[in-house]
Amino acid sequence: MADFSRTHAVVDAALESGKLVGTVVAVARRNEVVLLRVGGFADREADIPVREDTIFRAASLTKPMVASIILAMQDRGLVTVDDPVTKHLPYFRPRLPDGTRPTITLKHLLTHTAGLTYDYSAADPRISAGLTDTAMGLDEVLHLIAEQPLAYVPGTSWAYSMAIDVLGGVVAAVHGASLGEALEHYVTGPLAMSATGFAVSDRARLAVPYGDGDPSPERMAEPTALPNPWGGVTRFSPNRIFNTRAFQSGGGGTVTSASDFIRFLQMLLQGGHPVLKPETARTAMQNQMGFEREPGQAFSFLGSYTTDPQKAGHPWPAGTNNWGGIYGHIWSLDPVNEIAMLSLSNTAFYGGELEYPRKLRRAVYADLT
Repeated sequence: MADFSRTHAVVDAALESGKLVGTVVAVARRNEVVLLRVGGFADREADIPVREDTIFRAASLTKPMVASIILAMQDRGLVTVDDPVTKHLPYFRPRLPDGTRPTITLKHLLTHTAGLTYDYSAADPRISAGLTDTAMGLDEVLHLIAEQPLAYVPGTSWAYSMAIDVLGGVVAAVHGASLGEALEHYVTGPLAMSATGFAVSDRARLAVPYGDGDPSPERMAEPTALPNPWGGVTRFSPNRIFNTRAFQSGGGGTVTSASDFIRFLQMLLQGGHPVLKPETARTAMQNQMGFEREPGQAFSFLGSYTTDPQKAGHPWPAGTNNWGGIYGHIWSLDPVNEIAMLSLSNTAFYGGELEYPRKLRRAVYADLT
């Protein structure tokens, strides 16, 4: 059994530096959780520590859960990934700049190859990307996105986008209820993920979000605008999770806990039961693109797919899936070694980007191998 000394050292250093406020790191191998490391503060100013059951704003950890709903619906014969979006959302027919309306499939949405983007606020400030507050319903915001021009011909390129928000609209339409109800029916209910959803089950357990600052992270205000690692600005509305009028964002609107989400990841690695058929779970983690979106990386139905670990700079084998969440999270699924890894934090961006996650991933794999 690994002692995870390297992993603990990385977490300790991040917490002691003050750059990471609070975290839960979970690692599962085969069908067993072999590490559950808790550290730091859920509320630094109130001296409230992170606990194993602390709830975090999940951000893009929402995406693979919504993708799993669509795949579960396919297992039941309700949809196929080759369906055109218009089969389920007849109004969703965005144009290319030349005025033509290409077919967008559910597979395009799942893989972020639909021609959509995340950058709509300049064209229409009413469009919220799931992090900022809004009073719009899901159909309303999807109608606005459908009016925006596509960035490229679907299937010909890759761009991280509001595609999974559109997929959430498909889910709601097919299920005949809200996206949240569908999430509970297909995923969180069967997996007993009681802390996960589009509302907070216990506000006392919800971590305070922090943003990178000098010399230490700063408690997020409502709203908060932070310079991000990619040269832009990311806008957060921490109170959005309490706004029942805000549309349920399939791209980033849920909360979750470490025990819940590691259970979700284990489900995918261990054959899909009780959410997906075994073949569907395997397919979900396979490369679904005919080209690389960046060196050494393509995309599956769940997240980034490592095609060449050396080019991608990752410690795991080819075939591993990974992604994260903008509030400070990372996850990975390694079907070769049957390893699921998760780190939830309340520190954007340090907890989920650049130096810290790179060190953490390397340490986990060094400890396990």
